[in-house]
Amino acid sequence: MWANAVFQGGGVKAIGLVGALTVAEQRGYRWRRMAGTSAGAIIASLVAAGYTAEEIRRVIEELDYTLFTEPGAWHLLPYIGPVARLWIKKGLYSGKEIERWLDDLLRQKGVHTFADLKAGTLQIVVSDITRGRLVVLPEDLKLYGLSAVDLPVARAVRMSCGIPFFFDPIVLYSRSEPKRNYMVDGGVLSNFPLWLFDEEAPKWPTFGFRLVSEDGEAAPHEIRGPFSLFRALFQTMMDAHDTRHLEEQDKVRTILVPSLGVKSTDFHITPEKSAALFDAGKKAAEKFFRQWDFQQYLKNFHGKVVVTINRRQNKLP
Repeated sequence: MWANAVFQGGGVKAIGLVGALTVAEQRGYRWRRMAGTSAGAIIASLVAAGYTAEEIRRVIEELDYTLFTEPGAWHLLPYIGPVARLWIKKGLYSGKEIERWLDDLLRQKGVHTFADLKAGTLQIVVSDITRGRLVVLPEDLKLYGLSAVDLPVARAVRMSCGIPFFFDPIVLYSRSEPKRNYMVDGGVLSNFPLWLFDEEAPKWPTFGFRLVSEDGEAAPHEIRGPFSLFRALFQTMMDAHDTRHLEEQDKVRTILVPSLGVKSTDFHITPEKSAALFDAGKKAAEKFFRQWDFQQYLKNFHGKVVVTINRRQNKLP
């Protein structure tokens, strides 16, 4: 059975999405097109390269997240060093390790640039803060005078994972004006791009994989100074996407995975908590597929999806 998959961003919580993906594959689903934002872009790129959910689980279980926030020379000088780095580099950490780690995994499957993937297989959502617009890669590379062969997949994913002020933004050099374009986390503009694969006559479903939290589940932020303020800003931006604004026609095709109070930037997450997130994702998917019926979905909701498509294309007022 074919399906498309769209993965929400969620930092270290993304292991919960992998749990849900595992159940979908056990149900017999195989993937035509993938899309994702931030950590969801990591999962989408690995699936597009040919990794199974079980392989992705093993990869994430072996991952030491603290490698992505390894203190550098800038951090040797308390307070002043990080502030200076933030001022000069525009981020507290480089984010280069994310790209190196992912590029190595993708190359093991023969994937480096988007040209190594079948056209349309993978879509990565990024925020271009220079042009002030949402960018979908590789489709929108033409806006910069570039093509699929010009951009490594891991570089695009690193762009999408670039939490503002936390990781350095990536400069995409364009062959058109402006020449320097600063790219940051896609979650700034669209953390759950389920709409990407909507079409008027779908042959197979598009499933959303999304993390949700219960009211009061997460601990409140204590803000005592500029650094705790920045930390609260990052975590709020990454974690506080309100599921109540998910339209009904999208909710019925989305697997809602409990986040168990884990924050996106909990890089010191314990193996036990990671395993609990994975199991929560499996349970959420099992519940979802017990009631999922594609033909019933088309009958009840697809007309509303078509209306939404037409509005996006300015065909309706």
